[in-house]
Amino acid sequence: MDTFADRGRVDRAPFAGRNRELDRLDALSRGRHGGAGPAAVDVTGEPGIGKTRLLAEFAVRAGRRGATVLRGRADATTPDTTPFQPFVDAFADLDHRDRATAPDLAGVAELVERGGPVRRVAGAVERIAAPGLVLVLDDLHAADPASVALVDHLLRHPPKAPVLLVLARRERQTPPALASVLARADDTGALARLTLAPLTPEDCAGGLGTGLPPGAAREIHAASRGNPLYYRALALTRTRREQAPGTGPVAALLDELAPLRPAERAAVEAVAVLGDRATPELLAAVTRDGPGAAAGAPGHVTSSCPTGPEAVGQALREPVRRDLVRAGPDDRVLALRHPALAELLLGALDPWRRRELHRRAAAALAGAGAPVTERAPHLVRAATAWDPATAAELAEAAERIAAADPARAADWLCVVLDLLPDAPAHHATRRELTLRRARALGSAGRVAESRDLLHHLIDGGHGAEEGPEEAELRTSAVLLCAFMERHLGRYPEADALLRRELERTPGPRPDLRTWLVVEWGCRALFAARYPEVRPVVVENLDEARRRRDEAGTAEVLTLAALGEAYEGETGAARAHAAEAAALTDAFTDGRLAGHAESLVRLGWSEVFLERYGTAERHTTRGIAMARRAGRPFALSQLLLCSAYVHLLTGRVGTALDRAEESLAVARTLGGAELIGFSRAIRATVLLHARPLGDPEAPADAEEAAATVGTAEGWWATQARCMLAHALPLDQDPHRVREVLVRAGGDRNLSRLQPSLRPGYLEVLTGAALASGDLPEAERVARRALAEAEPLGLPVQRGAAHRAWGRVLAARGEPDAAARAFTEAARDSARSGAVLREAQSLLLAAPQLQASGEGSQAAALWRRGRRLAAEGGARMLVDVADRTRPAPPRGDGTGGRLAVLTPREREISALVAEGLTNQAMADRLCLSPRTVESHVARVYRKTGVETRAALASLVVRDGTVAGQSLRG
Repeated sequence: MDTFADRGRVDRAPFAGRNRELDRLDALSRGRHGGAGPAAVDVTGEPGIGKTRLLAEFAVRAGRRGATVLRGRADATTPDTTPFQPFVDAFADLDHRDRATAPDLAGVAELVERGGPVRRVAGAVERIAAPGLVLVLDDLHAADPASVALVDHLLRHPPKAPVLLVLARRERQTPPALASVLARADDTGALARLTLAPLTPEDCAGGLGTGLPPGAAREIHAASRGNPLYYRALALTRTRREQAPGTGPVAALLDELAPLRPAERAAVEAVAVLGDRATPELLAAVTRDGPGAAAGAPGHVTSSCPTGPEAVGQALREPVRRDLVRAGPDDRVLALRHPALAELLLGALDPWRRRELHRRAAAALAGAGAPVTERAPHLVRAATAWDPATAAELAEAAERIAAADPARAADWLCVVLDLLPDAPAHHATRRELTLRRARALGSAGRVAESRDLLHHLIDGGHGAEEGPEEAELRTSAVLLCAFMERHLGRYPEADALLRRELERTPGPRPDLRTWLVVEWGCRALFAARYPEVRPVVVENLDEARRRRDEAGTAEVLTLAALGEAYEGETGAARAHAAEAAALTDAFTDGRLAGHAESLVRLGWSEVFLERYGTAERHTTRGIAMARRAGRPFALSQLLLCSAYVHLLTGRVGTALDRAEESLAVARTLGGAELIGFSRAIRATVLLHARPLGDPEAPADAEEAAATVGTAEGWWATQARCMLAHALPLDQDPHRVREVLVRAGGDRNLSRLQPSLRPGYLEVLTGAALASGDLPEAERVARRALAEAEPLGLPVQRGAAHRAWGRVLAARGEPDAAARAFTEAARDSARSGAVLREAQSLLLAAPQLQASGEGSQAAALWRRGRRLAAEGGARMLVDVADRTRPAPPRGDGTGGRLAVLTPREREISALVAEGLTNQAMADRLCLSPRTVESHVARVYRKTGVETRAALASLVVRDGTVAGQSLRG
């Protein structure tokens, strides 16, 4: 027999993300036709969630199995006097041939068409023969009373025939009578429930948003909240795809508004435009003049409009009943059932009607005392001509939200600039607003757009007629533009801009000149050319001090501290950093917000000087301040600095969190060097967080180096050096050496930062040893020692000692190698570099073992492994487990341990390894109680009271461990 599914009425919308639900429906259908299972399935979910589409797909599948599938839909517009309306609609699919060949179905159809008694209809259903019937009833929440009664009867007296009812409805619109029928059936097991959840981003992008860019797909999924119908509608409207008028998902959504009266429609539109401020009073203000108040708006009747809160409430009764409008948590604020519905509804309005609604909303909010940031979205959408008052409000709103939402601030300022008349009287205003917009664009990550706007501003303001205010604005534009150029890695362009401004006659006022010099110095730092600007920096530091300009002094001091730290002039760097910290600590957060970059420089200076405690304090404060003040450039770099501090001080998990967040911020800002450097830091942290040999960290480091490309700035160079650090030495030492030498300029790495060079020389030493070139390794290690000594930096000195220790170990001098590694551990511990201390201890342990110092080797190994484990350094833990020193052997006489039985000695050795009673029981195939008894006897015989004391005793006497290994 032909079925509904066979006749091509299946919904042609994409089917996505519902395979599990479809399989469940299929299983229920098979069970029912096999004489088992519930008599009905109740499919529920939000409007647009995909109930109809799921049922259409299920109908096709059931029809292909041979079942007769009929689909009907309840229609709320049909008068209640039409009984069994959804059933009538379903049986309308039976034509004359079907009725002739299936008399049982024809009998049911005739009864429902005549509106026969419920019992007779149910009895006719009972007589349906195999292969059975699948009766799909959609929108059952709108069913007439007779249909509800029939469903009730079929659920209370499930037919023995192979009949399955599949019911789809909107739960919020389900009348109490039907809800109670379904609840009773659920209790008796006659009904199976199936609730459709939102789709995942992957389901939407793969099945509904084919062809959408990934970013747009994510935004549309967030706006649609995973609802398929809203997703498709938003995808069409936001991408302006071609669509026939009155068709598709947009029309399906807006069709629900068609039955509303003008007053009801006006109230819904007011809810849409007011959003989360849709209170009865504001709704009344927006609808007071009626939906036809906008001149020329066709199709609206002014006489039916609401005129006050009570009238608005009356007008909203029907939209609430239809679940178009819902009450908020406090019942004061109303909202459309889905936020995307507001966007679609307003987008479908005539432009003049939409502008008028926003104009009224802005006026109503102003009357209610709402802040300008709440009025601004409406002012933007209502503005069509220049109005000074509106422009002032939008400019104020942009200023207020610039920290939290710079992209929106830039857009609001763009509206003002577009409407601003191009007349001499407004030129100063245009320049000021353009500068503000450029700043907002930069903070929003639209750096190239900001730079282009600033170039236009700088060129437009240059001339003999320029007054003091114009000159000051121009200098501010140059400063901001140079910052953007630096962020984009365009150091020569930044240099040219700043030099020209510094050489301008008359020059900028002293405080602005200080800022120009600081930015110029930053450009030199990032280009690794700080010595070129050192004399000018010193001169401006003296000037700022003479002027008692604390903010300017702190700016120059942090620049000088970072520059000197970079160059290895650690004495001068310490003095500058200490003075800068004293000034900065006295600033309030509000004042410090304007000097976020200064805090970045201070944090990195303290990192290079190995003052990790103060670096952490300043970066922690800076991160909180940068978040509040909306300083994304500073936030990204402060997070990086904090990640590096947490890594070195043995808190790998937190370091990875900070590095991940920094990379996320960097991606929003753009700039290949910043993103590459952020990826490199993340890769370095990941190297220590993951197991030894995990491929993700080297792959990330490769990606970081590829991101910076051919750039030669500080960030790019560091990204390449970190790649050398992440590459496995035992697999390709020649590649490690090649990467480092290319980044460093020669085999001495002379182009690299002097204050970090000993650490990279250590990596180069390892590469030489791994490739079998001992003389080269010795040369590089000696150079590391020579360069580390004058720095006075313990961690860098420790790196040089480790490099030399590796050489000594390769030369077969374990005693000397152990001393070098132990000294490296002491150096690292002095600065609190826990990660480097653990690494050094784990290198020292095997050398001590080879020297015959088994007890000391075990002690250093245990401390190194413990530090690594406590810090979350999984890679070092794996290294420790692979290089565990063999337990020392005693003379067999053993002191207090000599009285133990072989099993007790074995248990003692496992206690020394750190095993719990349960772990020992598992290893020795004993019960935990037996192990506990052995441990108690060992305590009694040896006189110790703790596991730690027993472990110490075991280390001092090798008999137990030796017997345990032999056992």
